[in-house]
Amino acid sequence: MTETMKKFWMFVTLLCLLPGMASCDASFTQALQTKEKSMGIFTKAPLAGDKDIPEGNHILIETDHGNINVELYPDVAPNTVANFKALAGKGFYDGLKFHRVIAGFMAQGGDPEGTGMGGPGYKVKAEFSKRKHVRGTVAMARSSSPDSAGSQFYICYGPQPHLDGQYTIFGQVTEGMEAVDKIKQGDKMLTVRVMP
Repeated sequence: MTETMKKFWMFVTLLCLLPGMASCDASFTQALQTKEKSMGIFTKAPLAGDKDIPEGNHILIETDHGNINVELYPDVAPNTVANFKALAGKGFYDGLKFHRVIAGFMAQGGDPEGTGMGGPGYKVKAEFSKRKHVRGTVAMARSSSPDSAGSQFYICYGPQPHLDGQYTIFGQVTEGMEAVDKIKQGDKMLTVRVMP
C-alpha cells in the first residue's frame, strides 16, 4: 500500500470515529449530571437551620499526605458553614483536586472542574468578620464579586493580612498543618467528612 493510500485510510477511519467520540463526550457529561443528581446536590445555597445539614462543627479532610482537622466557625459564618457541611455530607468534595497551590500563600480546592472556574451551581452570600488570615485559616475563595463564593475554599500557609475583611473565614486547621504544607497542585482530597 502506498503512503498516500495509508494517509487516505487513516483520514477515513478518523472521520468514522469522530461521531462516536462526540457521543462519548456527551455520555460523559450526562453521566456526570446523573451523578450530581443522585448525590442530591442543591439548586440553591443551603442555609443555617436548613434540614438535612450534618451535625458537628469539625471537618476531617483526608489526603495522601495525612489528615487535616478543621474547626468550623458557625458563630461568624453560619450560612457558609452550613453550605460547606451540606456539600461535604453529600460527598461533593471527595476526590476533588487542590487546583491552585502557591507556596507561602495558600492551597485552594473545591472546584469540581479542577480549573478554578467551577462550583456547585449557586453562590453563597459573603459573611465577612473581624477574624484574621493566619496560618491554617480556612476561607471561601471567590471571584471579584464579594457574594460569588460557592464550593471553593483555601487554607493559608501563613498570615495573609491583605485578605482580612475581604473573604469569608469559616474555619481553622487544628491538626494536620504538616499535611497542608505537603500539598502540591493536583493533589486530591480523598474524602471530606463532617465530624462531631
